[in-house]
Amino acid sequence: MGDGQASERARLKQIGAEAARLTAQLFAEQEDRLLGILGAAERSLRAGGTIFFCGNGGSAADAQHLATELLIRLRAKVVRRSLPAVVLGGDATALSAAGNDFGFDQVFARPLSGLGRAGDLLIALTTSGRSANVIEALKMARATGIVTVGLLGGNGGPARALCDIALVVPSDETARVQELHMVVGHAILELLEERLLIV
Repeated sequence: MGDGQASERARLKQIGAEAARLTAQLFAEQEDRLLGILGAAERSLRAGGTIFFCGNGGSAADAQHLATELLIRLRAKVVRRSLPAVVLGGDATALSAAGNDFGFDQVFARPLSGLGRAGDLLIALTTSGRSANVIEALKMARATGIVTVGLLGGNGGPARALCDIALVVPSDETARVQELHMVVGHAILELLEERLLIV
């Protein structure tokens, strides 16, 4: 085995260990926030609300992923109704129109102003907490009476202050933050399904 491959093996172990450490730390230290997000999602859905998601780049893909699992299905063994979920920015026509007519900062806030209602829930994903369009969406949600949740990274950035519940991955590495956002998202959705299946 060459020096290059040995170095890569060591790096792989380091990445895996860091992901595992962050996961354990987050679930231990932010359990109350995880349960808070779960409760907010349950209350919104039981009241007939919609869960909105938004994010940029990789976080946009994660937002779409989580919304789809609510709308379609998360686990094959769990039979349930489709749950109302919308990913903001998922429609290229609306995205480009909002960006062209109102500016890229408004690509999430503009559709949310028309679709969102008091009692809905917005889950905003941003690894830095500084994405201007996510911040504008959080402001719009607050003005509309929509509960705001942030899946953030680093120190949470300015988005943190706009979130009713902010879950912050304690890392500045974008990849690690996005990985943890998906772990957290899946955990919340699994428990949400179990709560909603209890009559």
